[in-house]
Amino acid sequence: MYHFQYVSKNEIAPLKKQMIELIGLVQDETRNFFTFQYEFVGSVKRNMVTCDVNSNIGFDFDVNIMINDDGEEYSAKEIKQILMKAFNKYAYKYNYDFCENSTRVFTIKMKDRKSSRILHSCDFAIVNNYGANRQEYIRFDKKSNSYGWMEQSDGFYLLPEKIEFCKDNYLWSEVRETYLKKKNYNTDKNKKSRSIFADAIHQICQQNGYFEE
Repeated sequence: MYHFQYVSKNEIAPLKKQMIELIGLVQDETRNFFTFQYEFVGSVKRNMVTCDVNSNIGFDFDVNIMINDDGEEYSAKEIKQILMKAFNKYAYKYNYDFCENSTRVFTIKMKDRKSSRILHSCDFAIVNNYGANRQEYIRFDKKSNSYGWMEQSDGFYLLPEKIEFCKDNYLWSEVRETYLKKKNYNTDKNKKSRSIFADAIHQICQQNGYFEE
């Protein structure tokens, strides 16, 4: 069993401000290639950031980066590498390590090296919103060392409607309790927080009369 607790807004606020400053530097650095917007998503947007007080991995932010490249001048690989290079240039100013590349995101971490502890981290996903509320993201295939745009899964598009159902029916406190419980009793180390959140939403919806068509 884990010991996840919710992190207060007061603790998040100065770190979020710092992250905004860092992103601003990256925007200036990459302006000769492309411009981009960004959005805090996931647990930060929902005020559901959690931290296991007995662990050494801290908590994390999630940020979507939306590139303005209408002419498609840059490949998925070039876009991700340009961004990671820019973050690497300025991350040290805010005591973050260099970027770590992964399948869906790249990550920067702030560490307390004396106690071998990650204080917090930020995952950046590069996304493209198009059509009628459709979204694709840059996916890195480690096995083939290749990059490409990948459509979000069906579950991604079903989640917002379920979230609205829970909010409209005053079930959000149950969602928060269920999500925290699922995180604390999760036995799959590879299961991400977004999947656990989706499971919590699905459970509350089913228990309260919402069924997918």
